[in-house]
Amino acid sequence: MSTRLYTESAKLLERAKVVLAGGVSSEFRKYGYPHALFYTHGEGSRIYDADGNEYLDFTLSQGPLILGHSRPEVIESVTSYSAYGQLYAGQHIKEIELAEKLHQLIPSAELMRFCLDGSEAIQTALRVARAKTGRKKFLRFEGHYHGWLDNVCWGLSAPSVEALGDKEAPNAYPWTEGLPAHTREDFIIIPWNDPVLLRKTVATHYKEIAAIITEPVMCNNGCIHPEDGYLQEMRVICDEYGIALIFDEVITGFRLSIGGAQKYFGITPDISVFAKAMASGYPISAVVGKREWMRLIEESRVIHAGTMNSNNATVAAALATVEILEKEHPYDRLFRYGNKLMKGLREAALEANQNLLVQGPGPMFNTAFTELSKIKDYRDTLTFDKAKMRKFMSGMHDKGVRIIGRGLWYISAAHTEDDIDKAVVTAREVLKNI
Repeated sequence: MSTRLYTESAKLLERAKVVLAGGVSSEFRKYGYPHALFYTHGEGSRIYDADGNEYLDFTLSQGPLILGHSRPEVIESVTSYSAYGQLYAGQHIKEIELAEKLHQLIPSAELMRFCLDGSEAIQTALRVARAKTGRKKFLRFEGHYHGWLDNVCWGLSAPSVEALGDKEAPNAYPWTEGLPAHTREDFIIIPWNDPVLLRKTVATHYKEIAAIITEPVMCNNGCIHPEDGYLQEMRVICDEYGIALIFDEVITGFRLSIGGAQKYFGITPDISVFAKAMASGYPISAVVGKREWMRLIEESRVIHAGTMNSNNATVAAALATVEILEKEHPYDRLFRYGNKLMKGLREAALEANQNLLVQGPGPMFNTAFTELSKIKDYRDTLTFDKAKMRKFMSGMHDKGVRIIGRGLWYISAAHTEDDIDKAVVTAREVLKNI
């Protein structure tokens, strides 16, 4: 039984439903606890709702707030730069400065273009790969999320492992109604973390494959680390067959290291997409890549456009964020606190005799109830007890700890060791009462 009141949020939700479809502007905001909530402000590692409830926040707005809520330097940068104008439909100095900074920090970023979100940047990357190779399809992996647009909105949901079928020719299920059937023909899909299957599939279909696209860490389902040598083998295969290697670094970018997962793993892709943590919650993404691929945009052979691209406020936010990360370099702390929290959660689950699997690199990680001791692909995530996860999430929420409903946790530079200790104490209590 909840001891917290959510009456003001409930009233606002009913008001919102009159004019917003479902009362929200993104599908997953529907699934807050006990319903979609309305928030008034955030500061550091805390966020506050319309009823005055305070939460220790490990959601971080689905990942972007790597510096925590309302970092003063970011807000000041946005405010002061926007005072000169918000959008020019032309170039401005901070756009160059941001691009120069990313060029310096990200291994694959020889040339780049700025967009508004990860979904459209992914489409830009795929368009470049198709244009350069003259091939039509891309190879992707079960359970990897690359945005919500039609040709990538597959392979994210399945009723069971059996329904997925054979690993060499899996069934891919649409994530939503309304997808044109022909978009299923845009890609080949296989399970992740199987280098033998990957090589076999590419050897069979390479004449059709323009790109292999992957999350370097499978963050959206299970926070699964690549098996040793897997990304290296992917790089070798792409070189061998003249295929673009695309890293979707929407989550891993600026989180595993300031140069992204590609710097962390030492694997340089041909094209990459960055978003989320890049600008502390302001809407910007970047498609970056080696010159030999990005020159197709440079030469206008591939058209990339957008009225709102690189607007003053988002660029100012991104530049301030990246400069703070470069100056403070909080990564040792993100890994240390993340691993301390994971260890504490495992110990709490053991004490409560709960089958909680805690897995991930540290700056982000996943919790799930399963009998498996390790998961290595999307099919393994179908063993998760989602009902039990909802009980855990709602129990944590009622005690003032906010996490993403599917079990994904993010650590920010604003979290303290006391925050980590509080989360473990709270989890210990909740786990004992499930």
